[in-house]
Amino acid sequence: MTTDIPAQQRIAALREQLARASRAYHERDELLIPDAEYDRLMRELEALEAQHPELESGDSPSRQVGGKPSSRFAEVVHAVPMLSLGNAFSEAEVHDFVRRIDERLHRKQLLFSAEPKLDGLAINLRYENGVFVQGATRGDGATGEDVTANLRQIKVIPQQLAGEGWPQVLEVRGEVYMPRADFERYNEQARLHGGKVLANPRNGAAGSLRQLDPKISAQRPLSFYAYGLGEVSGGALPATHSGTLAQLALWGFPVSDLCAVVEGAEGLLAYYRDIGERRDGLAFDIDGVVYKLDDRDGQQQMGFVARAPRWAIAHKFPAQEQSTTVEAIEIQIGRTGAATPVARLKPVHVAGVVVTNATLHNADQIARLDVRVGDTVIVRRAGDVIPEVVSVIAERRPEGTTPWQMPRACPVCGSEIVREEGEAAWRCSGELSCPAQRKEAIAHFASRKAMDIDGLGDKYIETLVDAGIVRGVADLYALQRDQLLLLKLVLDAGSPESLAAQLQLHLAPEGSGDTLNRILKLDGAEAGWRAQVLSVPASFQWNTKKIATRWADNLIGAIEASRRTTLERLLFALGIEHVGESTAKALSAWFGDLELIRHLPWPMFKRVPDIGGEVARAIGHFMAQPGNQQAIDALLARGVQITDRHAPSAKLRTELTLANLLSDMEIPKVTPVRAKQLAQAFASVDAILDESAHNFVTAGLPAETANALVAWLDVDANATLFSAAGNALAELLARTPEAALQAEGVLEGKTVVLTGTLAQMSREDAKSRLEALGAKVAGSVSKKTSFVVAGTEAGSKLDKANELSVEVWDEARLLAFLADNGKTA
Repeated sequence: MTTDIPAQQRIAALREQLARASRAYHERDELLIPDAEYDRLMRELEALEAQHPELESGDSPSRQVGGKPSSRFAEVVHAVPMLSLGNAFSEAEVHDFVRRIDERLHRKQLLFSAEPKLDGLAINLRYENGVFVQGATRGDGATGEDVTANLRQIKVIPQQLAGEGWPQVLEVRGEVYMPRADFERYNEQARLHGGKVLANPRNGAAGSLRQLDPKISAQRPLSFYAYGLGEVSGGALPATHSGTLAQLALWGFPVSDLCAVVEGAEGLLAYYRDIGERRDGLAFDIDGVVYKLDDRDGQQQMGFVARAPRWAIAHKFPAQEQSTTVEAIEIQIGRTGAATPVARLKPVHVAGVVVTNATLHNADQIARLDVRVGDTVIVRRAGDVIPEVVSVIAERRPEGTTPWQMPRACPVCGSEIVREEGEAAWRCSGELSCPAQRKEAIAHFASRKAMDIDGLGDKYIETLVDAGIVRGVADLYALQRDQLLLLKLVLDAGSPESLAAQLQLHLAPEGSGDTLNRILKLDGAEAGWRAQVLSVPASFQWNTKKIATRWADNLIGAIEASRRTTLERLLFALGIEHVGESTAKALSAWFGDLELIRHLPWPMFKRVPDIGGEVARAIGHFMAQPGNQQAIDALLARGVQITDRHAPSAKLRTELTLANLLSDMEIPKVTPVRAKQLAQAFASVDAILDESAHNFVTAGLPAETANALVAWLDVDANATLFSAAGNALAELLARTPEAALQAEGVLEGKTVVLTGTLAQMSREDAKSRLEALGAKVAGSVSKKTSFVVAGTEAGSKLDKANELSVEVWDEARLLAFLADNGKTA
């Protein structure tokens, strides 16, 4: 047989590239190429090897599992090899997978266990007589690394099995992973303190588990889910995979509650779509789902091929990481003046979205990654998180590149860019004089998910700010129709003369001469003449036959409509650092009242789930600034009204304890355990403020903790904050209803569909309020729909509801229900 030389060369190149990437990934926890590119290259290699069997090789990456175990750890030979899975990337491949099983087994019904495919590190846990004796990584599938000491630090892994009836030898396989929130917090602190930033949660998990010092592993936020078995002897297990997972849960192993048993290809694909929709909201990263034939006898009949079982397959999601080229690195001045480096990228599809820009966070991050213009980089986008550059593929760097340097001047106003001591971020020193900060703040305030002032574009904002007409967000509510009509003409004109000519066409003759004369006296060559024109006070008589006015009327209408808004929209619109949509929604749901939120000390915000110290401090710092309070006062004075004010959530009451407050204050040495001791010994904040270190020791605190507490309280600012927090605790307790009186959760488990136009609120507001009561708001009507809310011009969804006999509410009933359940003002 004649050898195909080009194919031989391509196969050799693919094997070398894939082997190098695999070694880096499995042995050093480094990402040389994104997973999607690795999968694409592997599929190309497998296809070429199938076309040219004479070129097959036993050491090809297509025949290998994982990577060679590290010499830093003792080797563990797996009694049962830890194989990998074949991949499916399309619905057709899933149908083929099911068809192959059906053709071999000839079953009337094919049931599958479906589960999320966690993006972590596969491990094998060995138990003898119910006691954990050894844990190992997958390694190359046959031999792994002994990481027993590190695995013992993961609290959710049982050291002694619960229950009874476990086999004499039981090997449980699963995934060690790092939860997303913990991963983000870790990287946040690493950037703040100049440490190494993890590329993704998978690297975080793998690197943490491969620490030579178990104490370091103990400090990392690792978790574990069980998904299968290795060697089992001296005992029986259920006949199905799903039954085995249920049994493992009884013995104390964490098992994902997303696991499900489904039937046939359609059941698998429905599961895939459901998990795909929920993917962004999960607490951990997944890169697909796994399908396993549920029947163990069927699994044995199907057997294995190469490095994977025939009875299981991984169905991959669109990749969250891709590689592309950095075309430029620019500085973006944010609403707070932070100078954020942004990579301008060659467009690339990441997680179903075309990405052209990615954040580089700060200058320190660029230096750590050594990102340069022209580099090939790996870009990550997970859910609604801003795309970020996570690593550089150094071997693809073109010659002649140079390290990037932070520019010395603001690209918007020319002011010096400075860096405060101890801070990672650089900022424009122009502050309020920098148009970028003011304009960005107003643009954010007016954006769709904030106050939703439709029609107020960037050009209008820029010109209104430059003219001094809009100096803050509250000034938007003083805009007049005449100003807007003149604004459009000013933007379209090239000089005062051309503007005057346009005005002569569009103004009624009477009363316009004086204004026209003043405009014609302006020097058209002088910078900022447009701003000068707009600052000329005038009231015009418009010739409505010559000028379109509907757009201005619509914009004024949108501004007026935005006066009535929800608390979460307003909080998001204020542009508080770190407060995105989800945090604004949480603050609104838990506290319910702007007047309460704007005066709370920052530690109180930590009682809201997912709000940590940095976010809480950012909210508190924002509210502590007189200028921000004045801006809120100005908005309220201009008639902005919050329509969904309500009492604090009853769920907050259980969180409002002195022990929690002490823990939230972030007092040195005062851990949650010590905070409980203090709360048990002293009845109030005032009592603690008046005590000495001796009495704290008498109450059971170690001397070191007592001294640290006294030293902290000796700082006036700390004592003042602690006292204010104590007062806030009492006020919140007085204002927070008992759980029995709270209506939250009345729609828990209900599915609602909105259709048509609502007169009293937007569809988005209605959705938000229904979700606050526990409902799931779906996009289509089915038998599982609890009720449909139909506004005017309701269409096919209303017809579907009537066809399925689903209950239908009109807007009046919805408003009454929301009012009865505390979700309207």
